[in-house]
Amino acid sequence: MAQKLDRTQVVDTALRLLNETGLDGLTLRRIAAELDCKAPALYWHFANKQALLDELATEMLRRMLAADEPPAADAPWQEWATTTCRVLRRTLLSYRDGAKVFSGTRLTETVHAERLDAQLRSFVRAGFTPADAVQAYFTAYAFTIGFVIEEQAVHPLPGEHADGYDTAERAERIGPDHPLAADAGAGLFSDYERRFERGLAIVVAGIEATRG
Repeated sequence: MAQKLDRTQVVDTALRLLNETGLDGLTLRRIAAELDCKAPALYWHFANKQALLDELATEMLRRMLAADEPPAADAPWQEWATTTCRVLRRTLLSYRDGAKVFSGTRLTETVHAERLDAQLRSFVRAGFTPADAVQAYFTAYAFTIGFVIEEQAVHPLPGEHADGYDTAERAERIGPDHPLAADAGAGLFSDYERRFERGLAIVVAGIEATRG
């Protein structure tokens, strides 16, 4: 059975199971059971779960790059930054725990290099140093990853709502002695689309305001 498996089968199955079980429930044993094989058969392809997660993140990126056209090569850096962050968020939201899987993984291919190079060039054309371009890119990227991690804690998948985020119950629990904190729930745990766009605008404005 091990010789009949290939990496593509394992990755496709793992991404499907990820949406069912979440990151914590995604194990090599569970994937092997789904593929009707023994777990050691998967070690021909992935030495451990982290190696699998690295490949899952790379496959997410492959699919993202294949599905979305980048901005024009001569587009301003603001367009590159906002488009990249919007597409990344949309991609990660399509997988349960997608942002957690993507964060901190090591890509197994250089499939991202061409798009990243073009984005960095958009900054350099505008007068950023290469180092400042990298800092600007990373700031926008980190905002997006962190935002989606928090978003998926409340909405694991589009249309789902996790327990424990009832804003009215939260406000009552915090109580009247801390009115601003009590009323903050709506601004913390709802309306993610608007808040992402607002946060992204703040990031872009901050990059512009602090550029060297």
